[in-house]
Amino acid sequence: MLRASLRQVSAALKEGQVTPTELCQRCLSLIKSTKLLNAYITVAEETALKQAEESEKRYRRGQPLGILDGIPIAVKDNFNTAGIETTCASNMLKGYIPPYNATVVQKLQDQGAVLLGKTNLDEFAMGSGSTDGVFGPVRNPWSYSRQYKEKSVPKSDSEREEFKWVITGGSSGGSAAAVSSFTCFAALGSDTGGSTRNPAAHCGVVGLKPTYGLISRHGLIPLVNSMDVPGILTRCVDDAAVVLGSLAGHDPKDSTTIQDVFQPFELPSLPDVSKLCIGIPKEYNAPGLSSEILSVWSKAADLFKNAGAKVIEVSLPHTHYSIVCYHVLCTAEVASNMARFDGLEYGHRSDVNKSTESMYAATRREGFNDVVRGRILSGNYFLLKQNYENYFVKAQKVRRLIANDFVKVFGSGVDILLTPTTLNDAVPYMEFIKEDNRTRSTQDDILTQAANMAGLPAINVPTALSERGLPVGLQFIGRSFQEKQLLTVAKWFEKQVKFPMIQLEEVKGA
Repeated sequence: MLRASLRQVSAALKEGQVTPTELCQRCLSLIKSTKLLNAYITVAEETALKQAEESEKRYRRGQPLGILDGIPIAVKDNFNTAGIETTCASNMLKGYIPPYNATVVQKLQDQGAVLLGKTNLDEFAMGSGSTDGVFGPVRNPWSYSRQYKEKSVPKSDSEREEFKWVITGGSSGGSAAAVSSFTCFAALGSDTGGSTRNPAAHCGVVGLKPTYGLISRHGLIPLVNSMDVPGILTRCVDDAAVVLGSLAGHDPKDSTTIQDVFQPFELPSLPDVSKLCIGIPKEYNAPGLSSEILSVWSKAADLFKNAGAKVIEVSLPHTHYSIVCYHVLCTAEVASNMARFDGLEYGHRSDVNKSTESMYAATRREGFNDVVRGRILSGNYFLLKQNYENYFVKAQKVRRLIANDFVKVFGSGVDILLTPTTLNDAVPYMEFIKEDNRTRSTQDDILTQAANMAGLPAINVPTALSERGLPVGLQFIGRSFQEKQLLTVAKWFEKQVKFPMIQLEEVKGA
């Protein structure tokens, strides 16, 4: 039952094959037995069971609130949840219990979804491995799959001691691991430069980054206001469409959301791609792209060709400037957003009380890790009066050029862009931490962050297993607010590639 899709389990609930409470209990016990993955920071067992009980009453009366009623979900720990601790995986917010729900959390609860808990991440969502949070790294469930174990059997006993579990990617690694290990049916992540699509690719799940402004950011603790969007992680494309339908639309509390009424849609059961034009951006054959992923990418292009779609190579000429531009804009906005954590209103406050200034300084030194402090310093440097024009303003201009590249390509008749999501499959944790966070993020965001800069919708679809038995995903980028077309193409592709289900073995230490 836990391996079923969201739609299937919703049908089972309606028919009484399983009750919301049974479903919730099964998920909770699986969370306990897969605790080693470290996917969850907080498990809200009591409130989850209470919500499941309420849902059960509605089903008994024959009045469920909709398709999500009674469905167990998880939420990344940078969304505010009323009455449930929200930490951003940082000492700065340990013990912080928000007085309100983020709009997306409220919408899920209004439709009867059962909130199992808050998932792990990189501190303040800054990272691409889910290894830098204060609660420790998240382990990729595929490390414990038969597929990975068969392909990477240790040659000797000494190697066996050093069991090579791999990272989930980040920063929404906890949410991706939770969906991939069957502990929930859908999870919320956030996506600023690839933080939903990157872990989705490494964990073999679907990761959707909607168009900027389609889903409310109210209550999502901000990293980069002009790029953040809530992301959706599910096990299949149809499920992502269901969750998107529940979350999208205007929110008076977020002035950047669209004014128009959003019409939820169902994806066609037999999608047709023969009339589409698929663009292959040549700049995405980036330095460091593994030959394995390159071959998966070109096979995918052939699938579309064989189905009658027009497949053409396109150019997004400013792509190679985008990661540098992203770094400047990202750190500048981070520096501004992190100023609110001063030890006065909420979160951690230092005991140093010589003066207000010394309390501020000590609070921020104790509360933030090196990664966050480093980004604040970089951002403040770029925003200095003497640097502002040369860095921040120039980066804004380059951002416009990057967005215009997409406008031109889509204006030339291309419907969807097909690219890799990551440069390679997931690396072992011990290898990942050899490089510092900034170097890693620069490498790992290279294929994903341009969609954030342009505000476009993009989705990761699990495509194949690598030679090491780990998931490889490809990314589709669509036109602004054309989620229906994007998801329809993704669903067609998902049907073609028939990505294998994870064969999860017992999750235990080496």
